[in-house]
Amino acid sequence: MDAPLRGALNFVRLVAACLMVLGLLDTGLYLGQCFEPKHPSPVKILPIVLNSIPFVIGVVILIRAKAAAQWINDKLE
Repeated sequence: MDAPLRGALNFVRLVAACLMVLGLLDTGLYLGQCFEPKHPSPVKILPIVLNSIPFVIGVVILIRAKAAAQWINDKLE
């Protein structure tokens, strides 16, 4: 594996990891807001699903990281 492809692969993995962390933080903050002791509110499924979309996209990108890195490498050449 040459250096530009390795760099593109690391970049794709970094973006995927950041999206996964963002999705987990969004979902965790929503659940923390729902389970707040002084002002509890009911947990709804739709906000959890919407907040976890970046996590799912990050997992898909991480699975397809090699193909995405190859595509980025081809576009930059």
